[in-house]
Amino acid sequence: MITARNLQKQFKTPVVREGRFSGVRTLFSRQYVTKEAVRDISFDIRQGEFVGYIGPNGAGKSTTIKMLTGILHPTAGEVVLGGMNPHEERRKTVAKLGVVFGQRSQLWWDLPVKDSYDILAEMYGVSSDVKKKRLSQFAELLDLESFWATPVRKLSLGQRMRADLAASMLHDPELLFLDEPTIGLDVNAKRNIRRFLRTLNEEFGKTILLTTHDMDDIEQLCNRVMVINHGQLTYDGTIASLRDTIGLPTLIRVAFRGRVKLPDALPSAIQVTRMDNQVLTALVNRKEWRTMDILKELEQWGEIDDIEMKEPDFEDVIHKVY
Repeated sequence: MITARNLQKQFKTPVVREGRFSGVRTLFSRQYVTKEAVRDISFDIRQGEFVGYIGPNGAGKSTTIKMLTGILHPTAGEVVLGGMNPHEERRKTVAKLGVVFGQRSQLWWDLPVKDSYDILAEMYGVSSDVKKKRLSQFAELLDLESFWATPVRKLSLGQRMRADLAASMLHDPELLFLDEPTIGLDVNAKRNIRRFLRTLNEEFGKTILLTTHDMDDIEQLCNRVMVINHGQLTYDGTIASLRDTIGLPTLIRVAFRGRVKLPDALPSAIQVTRMDNQVLTALVNRKEWRTMDILKELEQWGEIDDIEMKEPDFEDVIHKVY
């Protein structure tokens, strides 16, 4: 559904000169600095996948999205969406994709939400009957009717984001690109957005590429994650595999019955951080030891009453990648 091959994007910015007559000298002899925003990125996304695209600020996430959607032309490389090049077959490609930029709205600022939908339906050639049917579905999933007649400029951030998501799906695109769709939203608004996106992916089979700084978005929605840093793709795989690759320790808490006897020399994979009565807390390197190995070792220390294992937070994993 989405193919990117050796994508590169460079930006040239003029050098600001200093001193007397700097403006005149710049006018006749301008120098530029070249910045490489994206460097040799390649990936394939299959139909129906929900992929998270994450990285620090300035890593190249938004630049990649803009190249994929045809807004920016790559300096080098190729993009294919559904068998079409978005830069050469612009009109045909746009009909197959929806885009939501969290900080920009595609709705008309001074018009009621429903009027924006009327305009978008005309632009995309969506018939009146089809528009009503789709908006009825979206209204139920996103609770749009409560602000249906409200001008966009008077909507809360959460309401505007829900309205923008419905607008992006009005022409029933196969692909959905989301750039920070939950930025600045409260807990309830995020929950509503995530529920809607999960429905689009699981029930309607939409292919979704999501960029976000909210790690809960990634863990709750995505079955695959790609990490970009300094313009290069540094990881592409599942969340579970990323945890294993980084190798952050697992936190375990073990409650023993009766006396606990720690060995004189602890295994290198186990680091005891606390011993409070019969409750032991430790960090375990799961790359070295399997779960059964850990249990066998702990049983030698005493009779186990209960055990709890907590994997590292995904946010900690991502910070390690960056």
